Amino acid sequence: MFKKKGLVLSLTVASSILLATGCSSSTGGSGGSGKDSGNPAVGATIYKFDDNFMSYVRRAMEDAAKGNVKLMLNDSQNDQSKQIEQVDTLIAKGAKSLAINLVDPKAAQTIIDKAKPKNIPVIFFNKEPDEKVLKGYDKAYYVGTTSSESGVLQGEMIAKAWEANKDKWDKNHDGKLQYVLLKGEPGHPDAEARTKYAVDTIKQKGIQVDELAMDTAMWDATKATEKMDAWLAKYSDKIEFVIANNDGMALGAIASLEKAGYFSGDKFMPVVGVDAIPEALEMIEKGKMVGSILNDAKNQGKATVQLAANAAKGKDVLAGTEWKLDDKKAVRVPYVQVDKTNIQVGKDAYK
Repeated sequence: MFKKKGLVLSLTVASSILLATGCSSSTGGSGGSGKDSGNPAVGATIYKFDDNFMSYVRRAMEDAAKGNVKLMLNDSQNDQSKQIEQVDTLIAKGAKSLAINLVDPKAAQTIIDKAKPKNIPVIFFNKEPDEKVLKGYDKAYYVGTTSSESGVLQGEMIAKAWEANKDKWDKNHDGKLQYVLLKGEPGHPDAEARTKYAVDTIKQKGIQVDELAMDTAMWDATKATEKMDAWLAKYSDKIEFVIANNDGMALGAIASLEKAGYFSGDKFMPVVGVDAIPEALEMIEKGKMVGSILNDAKNQGKATVQLAANAAKGKDVLAGTEWKLDDKKAVRVPYVQVDKTNIQVGKDAYK
């Protein structure tokens, strides 16, 4: 009798392992089983799950999918060829619409070429494809932001903070703002726009600037720490401001600055980022970041799934939503400046 029970137990364990293995595919699902709920499947990819900001977009997508669609969500691991394979698999698995956070915006047409023959709608999000790609397919849309807006708002924040504190921050008293800039992925629309418009806006506010250094850290905190270590070794106290295209890199810069003794006693370095992720909000509260620009992950994720769900159900993509499309077939989620004075705005975005 004991042996029989042991055999049953072993079979049960073996079955459990097989089931677990079967569920470990990169093309997973959330929001309930499509078979059980009768909800249509939305195939989705995120360029890299461990990107600070996209992890919050992903969470919002999963929340929005519950009870609405079967969300088959994939980590493309920053590999465009992998993402293309994932799209093929999603289509083969019966996705009724696609929600794609491109690894490389230039690959948008390839995605369209796979979806269009099967009449599958595509919602691109966060990384904006070329306008011609969206216009070329009547079932292609975009959810994201106006890239230039984050740069303008960041530039305004820097200019305001500099004017209020230049007696302390202008270390060489030359009246100029000497900065280093941590740039996101080269060629990425957000990285290019944030870099250009932040600096241009500072100048438009009548502030003279000197760029000591600018380099890409690929949105990554660890890479940003390495860059900042090198810049501190080279420029030391000549650096008066750290501008980062996103909060992940801003946090990486802060880690470097802390090692060098900053944010202790009177030794301070102003740092600004973009995204206003919770980790950055904590740094703002502690006085280690001047501020950030809220990139609304919650609403980007929500809007993406809402449009994709409507598309999967054969409805107008905006049906029952608060969103509007602009003349480029895009839903634009606005940015918001966040500093110590309105920190709650940032916190509320993650409730």
